[in-house]
Amino acid sequence: MKRALVLGVLVAIGGIAIVSAQQPAANAPKEVTVEKVKDNLFVLRGGGGNTAVFVMAGGVAVVDAKNPGWGAPILARIKELTPKPVTLLINTHTHGDHVSGNVEFPAAVDVVVQENTKTNMEKMPIFKEHNNHGMAKRTFKDKMTIGKGADQIDLYYFGRGHTNGDAWIHFPAHRIVHSGDIFAGKSVPLIDGNNGGSMREMPETLRKAHAGIANVDQIINGHMPAQTTWADLKEFADFNQELVDYGRAGLKAGKTPEALAAEWKLPEKYKGYSAQVSSMMGGLVGRIQALQKEMQ
Repeated sequence: MKRALVLGVLVAIGGIAIVSAQQPAANAPKEVTVEKVKDNLFVLRGGGGNTAVFVMAGGVAVVDAKNPGWGAPILARIKELTPKPVTLLINTHTHGDHVSGNVEFPAAVDVVVQENTKTNMEKMPIFKEHNNHGMAKRTFKDKMTIGKGADQIDLYYFGRGHTNGDAWIHFPAHRIVHSGDIFAGKSVPLIDGNNGGSMREMPETLRKAHAGIANVDQIINGHMPAQTTWADLKEFADFNQELVDYGRAGLKAGKTPEALAAEWKLPEKYKGYSAQVSSMMGGLVGRIQALQKEMQ
């Protein structure tokens, strides 16, 4: 996402809070709420994308670090959960509401991302302004396993979708995955073409993830206020395929993205999805325009 789109945007998509990377007013409290998901696995909400905290035998793993200024509140909350130090930080993708807090984490923390995400992060002003503090130290291409036994974390990449570097973080001992914003929640997808995202490839990427990660019950989504299920991911892939098919057929018939967006109705079988479409990244018109560009 271009910085102009990251900063200064606050959008609500149904129950999904998509928060910009703009810092709150100086006197605004930075409130991070904690939800215990399973034993030693927690979700921290507020201040950007959902953050997972996984307390391991020798330290703490964190997934996503929220907006600028929210790294310290994350670390403060973790201290309330455990005296163990944060040793690992994984970012699901490049956007400011998921990586900006990195710059507040201790320098010794191991930062791991998908290789395309590191390339995207290197373009972000916040890391340049902090002399690359919080930048990824290690990358993976398709899969990486960190730790073993009860502490094992599996990282996967299945292709383009929200960006070109969306990582899926699997905690196999708990049968839980953090999906980041490739499955931010039940709504029209967010597609960031400026960071390699693909409307056309999104459905297949989602299907590959559903088929490629075994033994999952729940998903910590990028912005949902509650977890979804692994079956919900299959449904979300189907939803995206139908939306792509709708856009492709309409474009081939000579309709404009604007007309197609105006005519689109949420299918009844996807009741519970947000009928509202985020204006972020161009709204539904922007998604269909992205598809149109990929069809050329």
